[in-house]
Amino acid sequence: MAQEKPAKLELVDRDGKGPMPGVAGTIATLAAKGLCANRGTSLNLDWVESVRVNTSAVERRAATLVTRRTVKKDWQIAWLLRALACMDLTTLAGDDTDERVRRLCAKARQPLQNELIDKLGIADLRIRVGAVCVYHLFVETAVRALEGSGIPVAAVSTGFPAGLSPLPERIAEIHSSVAAGAQEIDVVITRAHVFGGEWQKLYDEILAFKDACGPAHLKVILGTGDLLTLRNVGKASVVAMMAGADFIKTSTGKETVNATLPVGLVMARAIREYAEETGMAVGFKPAGGIRTAKQSLEWLALMKEELGDAWLAPHLFRLGASSGMLADIERQLEFHVTGRYSAEHRHPIA
Repeated sequence: MAQEKPAKLELVDRDGKGPMPGVAGTIATLAAKGLCANRGTSLNLDWVESVRVNTSAVERRAATLVTRRTVKKDWQIAWLLRALACMDLTTLAGDDTDERVRRLCAKARQPLQNELIDKLGIADLRIRVGAVCVYHLFVETAVRALEGSGIPVAAVSTGFPAGLSPLPERIAEIHSSVAAGAQEIDVVITRAHVFGGEWQKLYDEILAFKDACGPAHLKVILGTGDLLTLRNVGKASVVAMMAGADFIKTSTGKETVNATLPVGLVMARAIREYAEETGMAVGFKPAGGIRTAKQSLEWLALMKEELGDAWLAPHLFRLGASSGMLADIERQLEFHVTGRYSAEHRHPIA
């Protein structure tokens, strides 16, 4: 990432009118330093332009991660259960229905069968997923289905997945999702702003999304598969965090290339640099193409090594995945207690 130290940042309030008062409340620690939730900063173009990425070094580092970091036996079970707790259980298909969303929410409430929970002896953990992610049309259905569970509903918004509808329409969509009960909003940026180096436009766009979210958490989808270079990914990550993103997210899941470990490494190091400079923590969400239990372990390992244990919790890390990954994790857990892999039909999914 950046080699030059950026100019001093000025924290700004929600209206961007001046310095923000001190923010109390630590949500993470990094190198023994307490971090508060992200409230954004003024746009620092010197910092953005100083971002550099050594692509070959990033690719080598990502390659060693999957060959060197392994967890076995009971430790692997603990990590898989953590992956479940950090999962944004998602359905974003063109043929989604209210009934499919209700089934997904039922699975979110109880991702593991009672028999398996008893065999693992984990009833007291009350395992549940981090959130359920749906289109705006199904937000109210999901909210009703999850009532009393404490599981938030996330809505994809702002002209998902292309993000090319007029800005007023995208902002109105955020307002509608929040009014319907969504507690998290996954927005799509205008990739053209990145290609053109129009960082002020990108910053202003994300700031408008943040304002529209009100109390809801903002997860900014960069569409990394469309951004062409890791340097573009690094720069877009920094701008999104300056504009107040609570999370930065790799992909919509609809691009040709979605979440990859090299992209995740660049984004994680951007989060770390931002935290060191500002004292604020931003979450990370890889999404798209994550289908297996093994992949979930790889992403958890990346978080632990690059950002530490604080980023192994749902408030700072989410895995965007469909029920296919959940079913594979459930099969791995059953193998642990029975010594054999079960048939997929034993694990009901949406």
